Amino acid sequence: MPPVSLDARTVIEQMEAVRERQPLIQCLTNHVTTGFVANVLLAVGAAPAMVDSAGESEIFAREAADGVLVNLGTPHPAQCDGIRAIDYGADTMPPWVLDPVAVGSLPVRTALAQELLSHSPTVIRGNASEIVALAGSGRGGRGVDSTLGTDEAVTAARDLAARTHGAVAVSGPVDLIVDASSTVRIANGDAMFTEITGGGCALGAVTAAFVAVSPSPLVGAASAAAVYAIAGEKAAGDAAGPGTFAVHLLDALRSLSAADIMSRADIS
Repeated sequence: MPPVSLDARTVIEQMEAVRERQPLIQCLTNHVTTGFVANVLLAVGAAPAMVDSAGESEIFAREAADGVLVNLGTPHPAQCDGIRAIDYGADTMPPWVLDPVAVGSLPVRTALAQELLSHSPTVIRGNASEIVALAGSGRGGRGVDSTLGTDEAVTAARDLAARTHGAVAVSGPVDLIVDASSTVRIANGDAMFTEITGGGCALGAVTAAFVAVSPSPLVGAASAAAVYAIAGEKAAGDAAGPGTFAVHLLDALRSLSAADIMSRADIS
């Protein structure tokens, strides 16, 4: 595929597309952060649906969802059944995002992540340690936290992108998004993201919403990362600490303007 470039105007177009089309995003996600993830999706203009039971997940993905998030943060047996019930190769399967939370050091989620990898996710989103572990080049991070820098995951991200024919988004102080021919870096955000639970899980859901309306996985994933990071910058400026940061993040995502993106976006 030809290289893809991304600028602030493209990010604005994708943000406005999400708000206009209001994609319905099915979330099979971490039960610790379900409420926050749903609220973040609402704030960006998407519609959340936490449908993860085996009796419903495949039908919903096939007949209703515009995008799907599979997050492995709390892979209890019933949810694993719901994840496996989906026919990822079906013609009617919408774009989907794999968030391989804490893979590498824990056997159940690591095995499930490798199984899902064979179904070619549209986008894989994780921190550097998770991406390196998923590619088979490392043992994972410290729980859900990365012990590697984003640049240390470049080779692993490109390997996964080549294997899945999709995009890989590596989250960190500078977000890295790659596909088979392109690399985008987003140097926005704030360290306060690391002080709340669910920041990465919510970004996975936002990624699914953007990929559902975008012309390519890379454009969708990179635009999602930019919007989320810039909203984080705005929220941190208003927050007194982590508790108020989470609330201000929802407000910032809801009110983010084209002018905010044009003035703040640091994309290369």
